[in-house]
Amino acid sequence: MAEKKPVPSVWTRPTTAPRSPALNRATIVREAIAMLDEDGIEALSMRKLGARLNAGATSMYRHVATKDELMELAVDEVLGEVVVPEDGARNWRDAVNACAESFRATALRHPWVCTELGQAGLAYLGPNLASMIEHLRNLLTHTGFADPHTAVDALFSYSIGMTTTESAWLTTVARSGQTEAELLARFLQPPLAEHGHDPDDHNATADLDPVTIRDLKFINGLDIVLDGLATRLPA
Repeated sequence: MAEKKPVPSVWTRPTTAPRSPALNRATIVREAIAMLDEDGIEALSMRKLGARLNAGATSMYRHVATKDELMELAVDEVLGEVVVPEDGARNWRDAVNACAESFRATALRHPWVCTELGQAGLAYLGPNLASMIEHLRNLLTHTGFADPHTAVDALFSYSIGMTTTESAWLTTVARSGQTEAELLARFLQPPLAEHGHDPDDHNATADLDPVTIRDLKFINGLDIVLDGLATRLPA
């Protein structure tokens, strides 16, 4: 009989007792998240993280075996910031809206998380993500959805897709050295010129609030998704 290979996920192997109270898995993950927020996924390595923690490779690998494991832990830790609906929430749309908006806010604070969600191994095994999904499924089940799993998948696909695009845009803004309004005004100049406006006249874009525009795009799109899901409810 062939020997079963271990499941490649940090959530499927036992943790080891820390030898040094100064270094533990929680400390490693917290510092990794700080590095990811500051410089992105490309800048994170086990070597750099060890140097930042003043810890040797052996000490690090005793708690986290690989960078893939570290990313699984970091993703789930960040998702613990998302506000999840109570199982007994009275209005399913309000509860789902609140959860989706909390997910978006969390992902914008940590712009690497959406990209990593689809790559971090078996991230869905993490306790925070598993709890979020379970709460949403319970809510939709109690509401009357015959297929709450598919409904949750649709909600996650929308939220992750929209937030990934938004995070990429905000990264572009940050690298440009301009404000979001200034960069948006530059992109809008050619169409304005084609319609007879002076390209140097910024009054046409001065009243634009990019943050409000992004908020409305997310909320309006989410409403469409929820409208579609509502048609699956029994009359």
